[in-house]
Parts: sequence; C-alpha cells; structure tokens
Amino acid sequence: MRKLLNEELGRLSVDEFKNARKIPVVVILDNVRSLNNIGSIFRTCDAFRVRSLYLCGITATPPHRDIQKTALGATESVEWVYYESTLDAVAACRNGGFEVCALEQAENSIELNDFQIEQGHKYALVFGHEMRGVDQEVVSQSDQVLEIPQSGTKHSLNIAVSAGIVLWDFYKICSLD
Repeated sequence: MRKLLNEELGRLSVDEFKNARKIPVVVILDNVRSLNNIGSIFRTCDAFRVRSLYLCGITATPPHRDIQKTALGATESVEWVYYESTLDAVAACRNGGFEVCALEQAENSIELNDFQIEQGHKYALVFGHEMRGVDQEVVSQSDQVLEIPQSGTKHSLNIAVSAGIVLWDFYKICSLD
C-alpha cells in the first residue's frame, strides 16, 4: 500500500467548494472559548461539506492566528456568520425550516445512535461551551437534545471530537452522491 500524495486526493479548490452541494446542516457554536476548537470545527465542517457555521456569543471569529492554526484554511471555504446571541441563531435556523438539535446531556435526550436522521431534512446542531455545555435557554428552545453515548469515567468529550462524531453521522445519511 502506498500513501497518496496531496495532489492525488482530488480535493476541491475554495471556489469549487463554495459552489459545491452541501449537506443540509448548520453548526451553531454556543459560546465556545477555545480558538483551537473553533479552528478544528471549521476544518471538520469543510471535510463534511456543512452548509454553514454560526459563531455565537464569546465564540471568536476569523481572522485569528490560533483559529487559523487548526482550521488550515477552512475559514476561507466554510460559510460562517456571527450572532451575538445563540438564541438569535436558533431562531434564524428555525425560521429557515431547520430542526434544532442541541448536543447535551439532558433529561429525555436521545442517544445519537437512536436518533433517526431523515434524508432531505434540514438540521441545526448546537455545540456548547467546553465546561458549561449548551446554555439551558438554548436547550429549552431546541427541538431535540442529542447525546453521544459514553461509557468511560469522564462523561464528556472535547467539543471538536463531539462535532466530528456527530457530523460524520449526519454526513453518512445526508450523502452528497
């Protein structure tokens, strides 16, 4: 087996990416403080061709050196919008016909593996602050609360890891083919 060279990967240019079909998913970051996590999520949104990324509250916006360090240019390809209030971002998604799903450990949450992603349906996925999670007001305004099943001792995952797991699940169902 031979490792492929970058030029053999068939990657889209930034312009091709912007014009390419996207999965019907918006990612909302609710007061995410880590610039490295923000950059990683930009990169994950690029990898899975997410429609848009909404940065809310204290979540920093590009251009920023520490975001760029992990985004590796994805801030140029992924469409992003800043909202001062996460509730405003949720309202905009709801008005756009998106089902809002907070990723959180909560009463009556649905484990990710039990959630039925519907082909052709539009979703807004809310990921929260590294320590406090998704704000309760945002959870209360969500249509669903999804939880990644875990069986270790920590009961939490890094937000960038969580976004990768969840977006992969949605990408598999919301195929671009």
